[in-house]
Amino acid sequence: MPCLTLSTNVSFDGVDISSILSQLNSTIANILGYPKSYVTVSLEGSIPICFGETEEPAAYGEFVAIGILNPDLNKKLSAEIALVLHTMLLVPKSRFYLKFYDIEGYNCGLNGGLMVVETK
Repeated sequence: MPCLTLSTNVSFDGVDISSILSQLNSTIANILGYPKSYVTVSLEGSIPICFGETEEPAAYGEFVAIGILNPDLNKKLSAEIALVLHTMLLVPKSRFYLKFYDIEGYNCGLNGGLMVVETK
């Protein structure tokens, strides 16, 4: 169950957040080849962020997945998520930092138990 958590200093006033969440969900699901129902995305705006000594539009994210991440996949995810942020929130790609975590299923809870997944 991949999960993307994003924080940005961009204000969401007048922004269609549902559209951004939907685009991020679809992007991740398409790259991973997973159903959209498996992907979780959270987005928080108006967070004070100083990136490179300025408070210009920026974003920070964390992407967690179970047993599937690798350098090629991470590069694709980073590029496509950055593109969505640039297109929909005007966050320059150079001002977006994304951290990846590849965890074991026993380190993730679901339905009151532990996540059990089959690896591809």
